[in-house]
Amino acid sequence: MRFVMLARNPQLYSHVRLCEAARARGHSIDVVNTLHVHMNITSNQPLLRYNGRRLPIYDAVIPRIGASITHYGLAVLRQFEMQGVYPLNESVAIGRSRDKLRALQLLAREGIGLPVTAFAHGPRHAEDVIKEVGGVPVVIKLLEGTQGMGVILAETEGSAKSIIEAFSAANVNIMVQEFIREANGSDIRALVIGGKVVAATKRIGRPGEFRSNLHRGGTAVQIELTNEERSIASRAATALGLNVSGVDMVRSSHGPLVMEVNSSPGLEGIEGATGIDIASQIIDFLEQNASYGKTETKGVG
Repeated sequence: MRFVMLARNPQLYSHVRLCEAARARGHSIDVVNTLHVHMNITSNQPLLRYNGRRLPIYDAVIPRIGASITHYGLAVLRQFEMQGVYPLNESVAIGRSRDKLRALQLLAREGIGLPVTAFAHGPRHAEDVIKEVGGVPVVIKLLEGTQGMGVILAETEGSAKSIIEAFSAANVNIMVQEFIREANGSDIRALVIGGKVVAATKRIGRPGEFRSNLHRGGTAVQIELTNEERSIASRAATALGLNVSGVDMVRSSHGPLVMEVNSSPGLEGIEGATGIDIASQIIDFLEQNASYGKTETKGVG
């Protein structure tokens, strides 16, 4: 099969591993910088060009689109879909997961456990928003944040109000969530492929850090999920229509809660902690499912 990967940095661990896995199984794979792809939007003839040449029709496209270029990256991915190229994750599903508020609304509709979350427009609602999630401490998140950036713990009502008002004055969209104290700065990352959990790690934040992201200095160890946690991770991925995802959960006093669903999960931490060849499982999924024109929308909303 012939694959193409949309990625700005081909040297990242995850991208190298996916290329190695594809080539080891006899496939060809091109890596193209998402921002260097040009689109010719013409009726009945959607074209894509890269470095002055027309890109061929591939069997499948692997989108590894950074959060900072989501808008353009999804436009490029949609162009591939218009050509009938099978996407590892569809553009509409990635768009759902990148819009944190929309993603939580879709998960809530499916009855999936979530931390209490509030969203409002304007600083005059700061007190109500804080009260809505049960009072301080609260976690304040930028809707466009990633890898733990744009996530702030406000431990007093005064600091929470100040942060909310500052972001509102800057016209930055945020949401406020209850702080799950019993998680002790740790969370679970479940890697889901085709609706099945294939690996899971517990990520532990460095001392004094409530965020557990590996990019923030956290560590990861392999764990065995409960049946409930496996079910929730699978349901969360399905609710957003993602074929491959990293579902982040915390263990709370009232059960597992989904914090976020990542449409381009990194492989380095989870492969290193578990020893599982996830890259090959992703390529196997494409071998089993990729076919021309198979780009129907998965999930609802």
